[in-house]
Amino acid sequence: MIGQIITRANLNAAYLQVVRNKGAAGVDGLRVDELQAHLQANGATYVQQLREGRYQVAPIRGMEIPKSNGKKRLLGIPTVVDRVFQQAVARVLQPVFEAGFQAHSYGFRPGRNAHQAVGQSLLNINEGYQDIVDIDLKSFFDKVEHYLLLELIYKRVKCPMALKLIRSFLRAPILIDGQLRKRRKGVPQGSPLSPLLSNILLNELDKELEKRGHRYVRYADDFSIYVRSKAAAKRVGNSIYCFLRDRLKLPINREKSGIRRPTAFALLGYGFVPTYRKGERGRYQLIVETSRWKSLKAKLKAITRKTTPASLDERLERIGQTMRGWINYFKLASIHQKIKTLDHWLRNRLRYCIWSRFIGRRNPIRRGEALSDWASKQEWLTLGAAPAWVAGEWRKVPFCARLLHWKD
Repeated sequence: MIGQIITRANLNAAYLQVVRNKGAAGVDGLRVDELQAHLQANGATYVQQLREGRYQVAPIRGMEIPKSNGKKRLLGIPTVVDRVFQQAVARVLQPVFEAGFQAHSYGFRPGRNAHQAVGQSLLNINEGYQDIVDIDLKSFFDKVEHYLLLELIYKRVKCPMALKLIRSFLRAPILIDGQLRKRRKGVPQGSPLSPLLSNILLNELDKELEKRGHRYVRYADDFSIYVRSKAAAKRVGNSIYCFLRDRLKLPINREKSGIRRPTAFALLGYGFVPTYRKGERGRYQLIVETSRWKSLKAKLKAITRKTTPASLDERLERIGQTMRGWINYFKLASIHQKIKTLDHWLRNRLRYCIWSRFIGRRNPIRRGEALSDWASKQEWLTLGAAPAWVAGEWRKVPFCARLLHWKD
């Protein structure tokens, strides 16, 4: 297998993937834009070391990022060279293990995505499986036992050099606050190999659920089980808790885990509410979690803050990028009415930005100039003509001038 990992085609594809993903530098300070020149100078040496089992994995750089709940998540950032070789390993291992993964695992797999996971969850609920065992794994990526993971990999991978390389990636020390710390547990979040390794371990949970005939949905370490009664949910929850504790050595976050009804359950940012349509009793539809709306509004508020140094064109471009990504992700939910309300709020924010520029340092009011006349002379405002109420009559004015003279 090590021969497949170090082929020129595989390494080139891995390099291109690392460049596309960008990302921060590791402990050696080498940036992604410097990677090509570095590999041209040292690539042959690295390949020879990999072939002979002499490659030395560098420590990973620990970096904390804020979570939505106010806490922090520790990321492990490998060097860009190690990221290339991790990506090369992942490209070879993925087809080997993909055939054994279960149908209702949707995270970090080719041809699968979060929309499919949410759609399957909604299907389960609408077919009457409305008592949900929602299990949150406590610090999953920090608690994975290396020996369990390596045993599962060894069942499919017999190449000693490949196994040694994977073990080196798992055991690489982490640099936190200037100190190197040993790692005997955990898969570092931030490495190209960690999504595949997490799926390899949690596939054992999937197989157990399949064997018992349960309906479930798993996206990475986020999984839920769907049953028809609260009693069944309690029984299943207790048995799965024991399986995770005894077989996979994974602790459960009891505060976040529990038995939920659909209206109290959320999955990957989506919530569930009754449809309230005639003849559809017991059916549910998707909505967006309140926290996700607040997060979107906070981003838009930062873009349209009048003190943000940006032109109108720059603001509109950033708003478009933000909204396109958000709507593409939440397109399965019922969001039409809320988007209309958000649009009115956003227009008001943009009016205020334009008005602030209008009465800024070069104040047209001091020259006795009407706002609509001033706006019609500004190329940066001319985004199309629209009817607007100006000086007691309807006129065709530039679109952004219409924002300042809106008449519903």
